Amino acid sequence: MKLFGSVPSPYVRRIRMLLADTSYEFVNLNIFAEQDRATLIRLNPTRKIPMLVDGDQVIFDSGLIYRYLCHKLQLPALSWPQENQIILINAANDSLVELLICQRSGFDTNDDKLFFNLQRERVAEVLAVLEQQVRDQAFNDWNYAAICLYCLLDWIAFRNLWPLGSFPALQQFLSQNQQQPGVASSDPRQAG
Repeated sequence: MKLFGSVPSPYVRRIRMLLADTSYEFVNLNIFAEQDRATLIRLNPTRKIPMLVDGDQVIFDSGLIYRYLCHKLQLPALSWPQENQIILINAANDSLVELLICQRSGFDTNDDKLFFNLQRERVAEVLAVLEQQVRDQAFNDWNYAAICLYCLLDWIAFRNLWPLGSFPALQQFLSQNQQQPGVASSDPRQAG
């Protein structure tokens, strides 16, 4: 199996952490560099990462990759509450990706514009819900949902995308899980 993605991507990192004890090849792509972008376009018409190549099978999107790996590696399926947790995590992650791309494109994402306002509102609300879920011990087990939450929170901290000071349970969750399998080896701060 080959996993294509970039080191900083939280969507890629969640799959890398899931595969921490599995043999696979990680192909690090800089999706904004011409040669790596050509590779991405050739393999994945969505032009998004991660993607997994397993023989003749090419799987797009971290959610679908997770389902594929569950079947292949006989991992436990997600419960409906865990599926909902991942939807929340993805919503915040997607909004933050959109805001980051807009910032890198020269837009002031603090402007009072509908698109920016909607993204900021979504992130704030989702983080508040996740804060409560962590307080309610919904992420006590280290499973795929917890991995996804960890990757979101660490990416927020790594990119300095959102102030986490008003979310003490999320900060504690992040701190308590730094020794989990795959966390250190996938840390974007360690990339050369």
